[in-house]
Amino acid sequence: MVDGPPGNSFLFAMNLLITICARGGSKGIPGKNVRLVNGTPLIVYTIRHALAYAKKTGADVELSTDDAKIKQIAAEVGLATDYTRPPELSTDTAGKLETIQDAVLHAEKKHGKRYDYILDLDVTSPLRTMEDLDKAFRMIDGNLGARNLFSVSFPKHNPYFDMVELKEDGFVDLVKKPGKQMVTRQQGPRVYDMNASFYFYRRAFFDEVPLIIIKQTLAYEMPHMCFELDDMMEYELLDYLLREKKLDFLFS
Repeated sequence: MVDGPPGNSFLFAMNLLITICARGGSKGIPGKNVRLVNGTPLIVYTIRHALAYAKKTGADVELSTDDAKIKQIAAEVGLATDYTRPPELSTDTAGKLETIQDAVLHAEKKHGKRYDYILDLDVTSPLRTMEDLDKAFRMIDGNLGARNLFSVSFPKHNPYFDMVELKEDGFVDLVKKPGKQMVTRQQGPRVYDMNASFYFYRRAFFDEVPLIIIKQTLAYEMPHMCFELDDMMEYELLDYLLREKKLDFLFS
């Protein structure tokens, strides 16, 4: 580790790569990565975050896309790329970790170095802050046993209290059995919703582990609203929140 650029109050990794993965095709919501939200293409919010964090930490940024329009929009806001995602990683069944790994290998070859950490920012879950990223980095950097970290939110439901699954006999039961009777969801073990906003990885993760959740995974709980955009209602909700300035935290 080395001291970050002037003005940073804590230590950053010597070599950090920020990745943004944005495939052109989408069956659920056509063109979702470039769809306008409060007059701005959705991907631009994440690009701004990536460039701001790169300026703060000295990181490199790599965009992974197969789409010419996404490349054009990214270049217009300051993120040009010479990388094109391979066809085999541009399908509906392609894994996110494989996609990130390919971008990492490309960036390492281009810049002639091996990264210590990778930060992946998800386009469809943009409600994050620089403070979130700083605090999350402190968590993983301060825990030598950790291999990765992802952002989470406090859930509306708890599998020990009010989430059920369908059994083979056609009846339902709690997803998880509590050790004692619960009368509120807060009494159960701490559980989270993965909100998909960002992920930190130690570089060794991509040499050792093919799964997102392992025994050495950390979770950073966001102290504010955050959700992933899966359908048009959620897009419209985010558009409203930004347009009417209804978020309860500073977002840009």
